[in-house]
Amino acid sequence: MNGLLFEPEREGDLKVLKEKILACRQCELSQTRNHVIFGEGNYKAPLMIIGEAPGRDEDIQGRPFVGKSGQLLDKILEACGFTRQQHVFISNIVKCRPPDNRVPSPAEASICMPWLINQIELINPGLMILLGSTALKYMAGPDYKITRDRGKWISCQGRLTMPVYHPAALLRDPSLKRDTWEDFKKIVWKYREMYDSQHYSAHV
Repeated sequence: MNGLLFEPEREGDLKVLKEKILACRQCELSQTRNHVIFGEGNYKAPLMIIGEAPGRDEDIQGRPFVGKSGQLLDKILEACGFTRQQHVFISNIVKCRPPDNRVPSPAEASICMPWLINQIELINPGLMILLGSTALKYMAGPDYKITRDRGKWISCQGRLTMPVYHPAALLRDPSLKRDTWEDFKKIVWKYREMYDSQHYSAHV
């Protein structure tokens, strides 16, 4: 687990980082956003979940994953025995909503990625979960494919990382839910191995 000695300093650093991110105007997404979505969860989370970008509901509410995809993600986390408050921190490749929920451009991602890397370094999760092809592409590289590499443990930023289907993909194609649940069971088992052998899930 993360050392207690460094927790207050890290939390303070994250608050400073949040102020900088909320003030960011480095790309054109800053001109159309309502909110910058810094992320949400435990600043000392052992699990970090990384998605693609905020959508309409997130841009309105100023929180990550609050629309239909977020509600499904919360159900999956609940089934795993995880909560946003205790176990995870949720962020995205880009912090502002691309117009019409389009995929972030390479230029937008390259500008925003250093913010995400700073978050990862400060939160210092032992495990990361990449939601969908965009997160996988920018975190692991263009040679990775979500359909081929989902459910496999890979290394990103020196951390054990698993790509899984984005919840939005499950809403479009419910047949993907079975594979996704198998992937999340692996995450629960790894969490028990690394952090808490007594971690409770009624389903795993």
